[in-house]
Amino acid sequence: MNLFTEKTTPRQLQFLVWGVIFLINFFSYLSMDGFLQASIYTVLNTFFYALIIYGNISFLFPLLYERKKETAYVIAAIFFITSIGFIKAVTGEWVYNKWFAEKPHPLTIQDVIYVMLTSIVVFILSFIFRIAIAYFKLKQQAQQMLEQKSVAELNLLKSQVQPHFLFNTLNNIYYEAFREAPRTALLIGRLSDIMRYFVDESPKEKVSLATEIQFLENYIALEKIRVLHGVQVAFTKECECEATIPPMLLMTFVENIFKHGIDRSGTENSVLLSLTQRERTLIFQTENALQHPPPHAAKEGSGLKNLQKRLTLLYGNNFELNIVRSDQFFRAHLKIPLI
Repeated sequence: MNLFTEKTTPRQLQFLVWGVIFLINFFSYLSMDGFLQASIYTVLNTFFYALIIYGNISFLFPLLYERKKETAYVIAAIFFITSIGFIKAVTGEWVYNKWFAEKPHPLTIQDVIYVMLTSIVVFILSFIFRIAIAYFKLKQQAQQMLEQKSVAELNLLKSQVQPHFLFNTLNNIYYEAFREAPRTALLIGRLSDIMRYFVDESPKEKVSLATEIQFLENYIALEKIRVLHGVQVAFTKECECEATIPPMLLMTFVENIFKHGIDRSGTENSVLLSLTQRERTLIFQTENALQHPPPHAAKEGSGLKNLQKRLTLLYGNNFELNIVRSDQFFRAHLKIPLI
């Protein structure tokens, strides 16, 4: 069923997006924290996400950046993110100690830094949110113009919505952020590379192994900032970067690790990845410890099942996919031909 129709308004679209975000947050907390705590923290997180996103796209960006006050915008954005992140950390710790902690848990500087880093990521995503809303509005206008048979104006509207606008915007933000926070700028650069991969590379039948590896490394770097105490990732590569494979073929394993195999508040997360080329075959192996207790229900989800179907369509029976799960670890082994 198509949720978006020609009569869907941008406001309705935003309600739908926030509903999805709310449900994702809720079910991610539910398995570990129970219904009440999951509900409270979901409301809290969703409120602060909305505050950051609309604070940027409705006030900071139009009042400062669009008026060519780039320096003032960067300063205001840093102050805004820092303030919201600190308030969110204090509020979350207060809620936890007030209603759920068996004994008081002190707020540490690591907790504050972690929340501020997540706030930075949400702030960056606000640009995508803003462009998505603008795109949706333009799409509605384009439909109206088609009905009026205004071909010239329709082509003009379509030309205004290009993914490269987002890339250029992220690049501008990167250079502004680099002077104040080089690490944040690096993350912005990685996000830009990921989005460029989706737009330019993923539609292709084959991509170079070097491109696929860079995509995986960018994804891992962005996922690592969501883990409170970090993740030890060892990624060994013994292959020719000029080789080509179908895009997004290795992503399912890495995504599955960060979705099901990482304890976001734990201190001993580790992931082993290896990519090996032997004659005309490529072997990709992953290993990670499992959470205790493990998340509820959807162990492998649909990702690995869909990957199995895709591999069958691509290679027939000429591939190997082995998955080993125990109480302590999860291992995956994929072997495909390089054609």
